[in-house]
Amino acid sequence: MDKIEVLLADDHTLVRQGLKILLEREPGIEVVAEAGDGHQALELIEENRPQVAVLDISMPQMNGLEAARRIAKSVPQTKVVLLSMYKSQEYIREAVRAGVWGYILKENAAGELVEAIHKVARGEYHFAPPILEAIVESARSGPSSSKLTLLTPREREVLQLIAEGHTNEEIAKLIYRSPETVRSHRASLMKKLKLHSVAELVRFAVAQGLVPREAGPR
Repeated sequence: MDKIEVLLADDHTLVRQGLKILLEREPGIEVVAEAGDGHQALELIEENRPQVAVLDISMPQMNGLEAARRIAKSVPQTKVVLLSMYKSQEYIREAVRAGVWGYILKENAAGELVEAIHKVARGEYHFAPPILEAIVESARSGPSSSKLTLLTPREREVLQLIAEGHTNEEIAKLIYRSPETVRSHRASLMKKLKLHSVAELVRFAVAQGLVPREAGPR
């Protein structure tokens, strides 16, 4: 029987190594690539075309949600399982919209990840019981009120990079655009979100979980 090829993406090397050891104990699973951020994950997925990608939701430069959106469009045969500390309705709404096949809480990863990988590889969804409850509650509560839905994928990417403390010039290099384009995205972000400073953009990004609370201008 062919092994299920898996990519692991987590910016914490020790976490990633622990997950790799866990998966390598399974004879039907092979870890074919590892990444430390969403950009690297996308590149390696396009190169290796694994059946399953396991992504941490909180990664620098491009988070797991944004990476999942792009994977669903560019490499739809790779099914994404998100690892997260969050079980809020808003996170789960965004994950479902992003096209993920599985959503696991990090605290339960050791007991659920292998099962989730086998299920999504077969074309089945895997959402942990607390996540299913949040999905039901989310459906009952109506449309999302998150302002993130106002932003384009590129604007969300730029917002995360701003909140991580990157300059316009650094962001331009990371997204392969000019500093003028970055400034245009920054202005659009402030207009759409009705914010007036980088500090307010950072606070918004932290509140939305795009970056950890210790992030910000360096």
